[in-house]
Amino acid sequence: MISKPTVAILGASSERSKYGNKSVRAHLQRGYDVYPVNPKGGQIEGLKVYKSLRDIPVEQLDRISIYVPPAVGMKMVSDIASKPAKEVFFNPGSESNELLQAARERGITPIQACSIVDVGVAPTALE
Repeated sequence: MISKPTVAILGASSERSKYGNKSVRAHLQRGYDVYPVNPKGGQIEGLKVYKSLRDIPVEQLDRISIYVPPAVGMKMVSDIASKPAKEVFFNPGSESNELLQAARERGITPIQACSIVDVGVAPTALE
């Protein structure tokens, strides 16, 4: 059986107008196993929400997609580095020079792009 690609969405949101929610839905549409991460926990789009990246029960993720402000990202960069992922997307608004540098110093190669567009979904199609 071919396993589905995995993605953690940092800053996942239950508000459907927010990109942290659109990304959950776009990745689901494209066949990903989606792991929403939000310190509030609960459920988003019917999926269990993990309070921390460290709580996700997967050894290596295919992708981490970040939708938190840079100041929050700085607090999470060690967690991001400790959870190996093939791709780490810093979506528009989540990146700062300081955060990208901190990521690189921990061996992360940041991708500065919209992960929703990358999977082939137009964010406007998810209104």
